[in-house]
Amino acid sequence: MTKKWARVLLTSLLTAALFTGCSSAPSETKEEGTQTEAGINETTGEKVKVSLLVTGSFGDKAFNDSAQEGMKQIAEQLGDKVEVEMIEMGHDKTKFEGALLDASESDSDVIIVGTWDMKEILEQTAPLFPEKKYIIFDTDVDYASSDLSNVYSMSYKQNEAAFLAGVLAASATTSDMTYANEEATIGFVGAKDTAAVINDSAVGFIEGAQFINPDIKVIVSYVGSYVDSAKAKELALTQYASGADCVFVAAGPASVGVIEAAAESQKYVIGVDSDQALAYEGSESAEFIISSAIKGVGTTIFSSVERELEGQLPYGTYELLGLAENAVGLADNDIYQSVVPEEIRTAVEEATASLLDGKVSVSTAYGMDEATLKGIISSAQ
Repeated sequence: MTKKWARVLLTSLLTAALFTGCSSAPSETKEEGTQTEAGINETTGEKVKVSLLVTGSFGDKAFNDSAQEGMKQIAEQLGDKVEVEMIEMGHDKTKFEGALLDASESDSDVIIVGTWDMKEILEQTAPLFPEKKYIIFDTDVDYASSDLSNVYSMSYKQNEAAFLAGVLAASATTSDMTYANEEATIGFVGAKDTAAVINDSAVGFIEGAQFINPDIKVIVSYVGSYVDSAKAKELALTQYASGADCVFVAAGPASVGVIEAAAESQKYVIGVDSDQALAYEGSESAEFIISSAIKGVGTTIFSSVERELEGQLPYGTYELLGLAENAVGLADNDIYQSVVPEEIRTAVEEATASLLDGKVSVSTAYGMDEATLKGIISSAQ
């Protein structure tokens, strides 16, 4: 297949997709791998080449950095079997399609992309290159739309991690921690109120907080963007000024604004996606980041490639990963251990056990009607 032909066909398919609806019904089929268990490409006899393509760039203190750590782990632990490549696609969405086509036409064996920005592009590209294998994280794909038997998709139960963040925040807000006040008020700053992934975090956070204190007040604000850190900071400053002493942020790269607001206000913040305290290690902001609701992007990328080498990765299927798969959770680092009192850490541990044992369940914003979602949010205001 020539590059010109593939690009013309893909452009036509993407254009057609704008005018047709499709429903998601993940297939249960599984395609066998083209690599041996030793991880050597059967056709070339060379190492399996795994390419990671990220939207934006590395250094985001979130998904991309986590994905990069996963690739580094692959290089360190599986380097005798795997060659890794990492590509920054930038923020221009018009270039994402071309970047994925370039990777698909290269000598890469396994191509990894992430988030909903790449969902439709991957759905149209993967069928054009059936000899390639694709992994997409933090979203699913529509397996009913075309032959996507060479695509494995996975996303995360961020509502479970957010529930634990709510337990932590609600326990901290009326504690004797240095920067806590007497008001049972906490905050949530999300990216877009139209994004199910963000609302899933909001729902989990509120339910976790109410698990500790049914009468707690949770101030909820949305940035309207994943990149407007100035607006995120403004919203957080307002929440801190309104009595919140701990804010949970789920706003992608814009989250840095909330962390800045926490440091300026000398209040607590719970980060998102990756261990934010480690990202700010050595700065004055770090001591205010008492934990982060982590999505183990890097961990699951590593485990996916490991399963691929063993011929065990279920291509053609979608998996939702949570606490049970060690794919989400709260960051446990030196700051968490030193700043958060033992009794609060114990409360988080007990809540984690309750979730794993099925004694407690968390609602999800996925499939939730708007009225129910608004009811959960308004009940906490």
